[in-house]
Amino acid sequence: MIEIEQLLRANKAWAKDRLEKDPHFFSRLENLQSPKFLWIGCSDSRVPANEITGTQPGEIFVHRNVANMVIHTDMNMLTVLEYAVHHLQVEHIIVCGHYGCGGVEASLTQKSYGIINKWLRNIKDVHRLYAQEIDSTLDTKERNRRMVELNVKEQVLNLAKTSIVQKAWAERKGPHLHGWVYGLDNGLIKAINDVPPGFPLDPLYVYEDFQ
Repeated sequence: MIEIEQLLRANKAWAKDRLEKDPHFFSRLENLQSPKFLWIGCSDSRVPANEITGTQPGEIFVHRNVANMVIHTDMNMLTVLEYAVHHLQVEHIIVCGHYGCGGVEASLTQKSYGIINKWLRNIKDVHRLYAQEIDSTLDTKERNRRMVELNVKEQVLNLAKTSIVQKAWAERKGPHLHGWVYGLDNGLIKAINDVPPGFPLDPLYVYEDFQ
């Protein structure tokens, strides 16, 4: 239990430090949440949204899962998306992956990971879409890095395919969608793709109510 006690002590020290620097810090947070950004990131503990973007608590609404996936049957993600887009009225949604992602690397193998297989199957679908490019790359590290980028790209497009985003595009011309990848080795973010409101999609994914 020593580790848990250390976390509690660290929390007290952090709260005390915040109040010393800004006596109204917690009262502002308690009464206001108006972030401009929704962050859909990986659960990896090395990729904290606030720290790598230099933002403060209250500025980014965050959802995290293994390999930063946007899956159309994931009610957890969809609930966060609905709340962020239609209640918080976020202006930007960022899907941020990271190089060295264990979920992406696992999806490129034929190993069985138990129930995790069901989640990784969605990344394998991205591999299938880009098989010619991915499988022609002999270097394992480069294959993994490129798959991370392509996975982010596809998850951004998956956002655009949701009725939640399309409704917001029709009603308020927002939010703007962004795909990023974070480098664990250098701390820098690489922009992969940007999808503005009204981005042309395959008609199969367009809801006529929001055209």
